[in-house]
Amino acid sequence: MRMLGIRFFVVYLEVLTIAKLDHQLNEEIRDKELRVIGPDGAQLGIMSAAQANALAEEQEMDLVKISPNAVPPVCKIMDYSKFCFDQKKREKEAKKNQKVVEIKEIRMSPSIDTNDLNTKVKNAQKFLKDGNRVKVSVRFRGREMAHTNLGEKLLMDFAQACSELANMEKNPKLEGRFMAMFLAPKNSK
Repeated sequence: MRMLGIRFFVVYLEVLTIAKLDHQLNEEIRDKELRVIGPDGAQLGIMSAAQANALAEEQEMDLVKISPNAVPPVCKIMDYSKFCFDQKKREKEAKKNQKVVEIKEIRMSPSIDTNDLNTKVKNAQKFLKDGNRVKVSVRFRGREMAHTNLGEKLLMDFAQACSELANMEKNPKLEGRFMAMFLAPKNSK
């Protein structure tokens, strides 16, 4: 009996930062004239790249081109590694404070019973308390398509039951065999 070999492939993905820092540093700057800003933010004037580089080395810092499109280009004397660290720290802090709002969906049929409807309303209220948006949809089958007004009434009653916690973002709208509406939490933070 012949055995088939199984091969595994490992894929490595590189994680990219939000804002890529691609500044020209020290000897990479080859412009004739530069507007130089000191480490304290004071303008030191317009000088050649060699002079600005010498000034940065004298202070044991880096010369960084921060505005390459200006005439003449603007460079700043700073500690570049500290600048990169602070930039990454700010990105991390901004990412931490983001909240992802999900859209939860609740599906019903026009012939839903009251107890089932109450259960769906409770679930929707729980989703809204968590700060998520809710899509409520009614699916029409076969001859139910002739009575879309029942589905619309059902969705309006649903919205009324959730009115303490939610605003109706989109009114009920028929799309194919589904009628859907969106509810958004009132106190969205």
